[in-house]
Amino acid sequence: MPAIVTEGVVKTFGKVRALDGLDLEVDEGTVLGLLGPNGAGKTTALRVLTTLLKPDSGRVSVAGIDALARPDEVRRVIGVSGQHAAIDEYLTGRENLVMFAELYQLPRHKARARADELLEQFALEEAADRPVRGYSGGMRRRLDLAGAIVSRPKVLFLDEPTTGLDPRSRNDLWSVIDDLVHLGTTVLLTTQYLEEADELAHQIVVVDHGKAIERGTSDQLKARVGGESLRVVLAQLNQLDAAVAILRRITTDPSNFVVDARLRSINLPVGGIDALTEAVSRFRAADIELLDIALQRPSLDDVFLALTGHTADHGAAQ
Repeated sequence: MPAIVTEGVVKTFGKVRALDGLDLEVDEGTVLGLLGPNGAGKTTALRVLTTLLKPDSGRVSVAGIDALARPDEVRRVIGVSGQHAAIDEYLTGRENLVMFAELYQLPRHKARARADELLEQFALEEAADRPVRGYSGGMRRRLDLAGAIVSRPKVLFLDEPTTGLDPRSRNDLWSVIDDLVHLGTTVLLTTQYLEEADELAHQIVVVDHGKAIERGTSDQLKARVGGESLRVVLAQLNQLDAAVAILRRITTDPSNFVVDARLRSINLPVGGIDALTEAVSRFRAADIELLDIALQRPSLDDVFLALTGHTADHGAAQ
């Protein structure tokens, strides 16, 4: 049974149709990356799935539970980490986690034991008894995520979990999320850091205007946007025509052949690594000197641009 299912979910706010028949399905123990531009409906979808909003119509199931008919049961089996850390900065890290555990009705001694376990898991032992107001941004995000899993949820919802973090803190948090998934947690992740979806998500759904407009693995989405391309940069401008003549013999689509004389560069679609090998061989035979040659694949940013009409607004508020 899938861990998360939505079918035909509609949610309107006045004249605004935030969700317009949204369909999702997430397998147990996997990560679904939900991508989309601002206003696409990602955060609204998350609020519906976490029972904070009731949709106008459609079906929602979380961990096999009807989220519309039995929202209280859903809340017992999920964890949520929003865009802003939901922690008390006047309490210590340990006190925050004990408080979260007691809210889930763990006895005091079990709450303390769970807090100690999480502090170790999230590398926060040294700061455990310091007030959170002195924590760095990365430490706050780790503590917030620790609080979200204090009850060992079956399903974890993360809304822009690494917004504003430096690269090292982001990588640390990715590692923690990856560990949780290996232990069997299902994760739905909204993000505009496309490398985050590339790194973590088993499946990606692109949402726009409240609908899922494309879905698949990262590799599948990139393949749909377009195949590989070859970029060649020449050492000498006077060899550009000869290089173009050689490359026209190996391109898969001459209409997408791009030549930039100013940069002495040539870009062309090709069929794979064999084209790179053949190009290098032909250039050597023709005594054409290269500054660079590389096989390039579309990025998730290319996918996002192709599907939504613009690039992702990294770190923008929803």
